[in-house]
Amino acid sequence: MAQVSIVTSQAEAVIRDDDAMRFTFVGDSMTIGRAGDFTWRYRMWQHLASASRAPFAIVGPRSELYDTGENAPVSYEYGAPDFPVEARTHLAGWGEGWLHMAPVIAGTVAEHRTDVLLVSLGLIDLGFYTDSGQTALNARAFITAARTANPHVKMVLLPVIPNVRAESDAPFAAECDRFNELLAKAVADLDDPMSPILLASRPAGYDIHRDTYDGTHPGPSGEHKLAATFADAMHQAWGLGAPYAAHP
Repeated sequence: MAQVSIVTSQAEAVIRDDDAMRFTFVGDSMTIGRAGDFTWRYRMWQHLASASRAPFAIVGPRSELYDTGENAPVSYEYGAPDFPVEARTHLAGWGEGWLHMAPVIAGTVAEHRTDVLLVSLGLIDLGFYTDSGQTALNARAFITAARTANPHVKMVLLPVIPNVRAESDAPFAAECDRFNELLAKAVADLDDPMSPILLASRPAGYDIHRDTYDGTHPGPSGEHKLAATFADAMHQAWGLGAPYAAHP
């Protein structure tokens, strides 16, 4: 059985991977990040490393960052050198949304034996691919597909955070609002004690003019707030980990 280095209460401990709770990050450009970013995935790893009372692992088929110069996910230049290579894995893509992830999530969950999906998707769908109704159907298809691979998988879904485009494009802003309503309905309809789904709250105090570097993608403060909303949702609903610690 292969082994991975995962966090326990003892430094330098190595636990068999089948003893760990396995988290997979799923997202678009806000989650994959660009070359030089810390990413909110790093902030979440830091939180789990300090707050989790049980062993855990971060799993997924990708580990790259997006290189804006190459216009491709080919960078490994993370902003935090202490981010372990094995914890950098994810299923996120620049320009990818529910439309792209629904067909591949079952394979990812099966291959990596994911226990918990942390999902931030939808903005790119609404901006370029599908309207709110079709995007919601794709989200439902994603949930169904994930459960075919693991009937007990847990999911935390983040509503769309409208970006700077929504400030000047009223129809787009309305689609974001409608999708969030439809996503909440999907969670209410599909939540199951055997495979629970949480709808996270919009991060408290999140301001696209202060917490992003371009009106869409999180900077350091935004990364902390995104990680916090996932961490707090899991702690409040499932007792996982602890409340997210305050950050500078």
